[in-house]
Amino acid sequence: MFKTGSFGALDKGLSKRPEFQVHFNLELNNRFSQFNMQVKSNKLNFKIELDTGYARVMEKIVGSELSVPGTREAPQAATRWLDEEERATWVAFASVLLRLPGALDTQLQRDAGISHFEYIVMSSLSEALNRTLRMSNLAVMAESALPRLSQVVGRLEKRGWVSRTSDPTDGRSTLATLTEQGWNKVVKTAPGHVEEVRRLTFDPLTKDHLKHLNEISRRIMATIDPEDRCLRLPFVE
Repeated sequence: MFKTGSFGALDKGLSKRPEFQVHFNLELNNRFSQFNMQVKSNKLNFKIELDTGYARVMEKIVGSELSVPGTREAPQAATRWLDEEERATWVAFASVLLRLPGALDTQLQRDAGISHFEYIVMSSLSEALNRTLRMSNLAVMAESALPRLSQVVGRLEKRGWVSRTSDPTDGRSTLATLTEQGWNKVVKTAPGHVEEVRRLTFDPLTKDHLKHLNEISRRIMATIDPEDRCLRLPFVE
């Protein structure tokens, strides 16, 4: 209603008029009452939310069922946090899982012009009977979803390394076959890849380390997938 830059600088000296003082005081009291009620309301809401949140936290900590409406939850097992030794082991192991594929990919891209995944696809076919696999089986061996595998096989097909045909025993399935050119590519690429695997994985380890690594890998894989093909290979003592 009145223009002002601050409470101490009202226009044209209006603050000195009695009628203004009465109106201003009533307006100020009214606004202050509304503000005070709002603050009290906010404090009440905040207290309810705080009490509810505290009950939820305490329920999880002590496993008790507190009687707060709408907050009762089923008791949960305590989180088994990693201790210092376990955490250090996990960080080291996870780093290998993340970095090793990239290191292998770098070598293959540099020396052979293919990705690590493309090499896995072709090497899997090279070890199969007649160098042929159903796409669904190849996807399992390459740890890949079918759409991604189809895109990669399509690229390899354009380069003459893989061919695709319908399965004569099942028209719904597609066969992927490593061509003679593809076989030659694998034969040419394998020595450099194996040397990089040896440099990164085997050279830093002793014979005892390798035995432990083999056993540890099998134990973890048995938890992830008891049917994995690596578990069918003989364990070398």
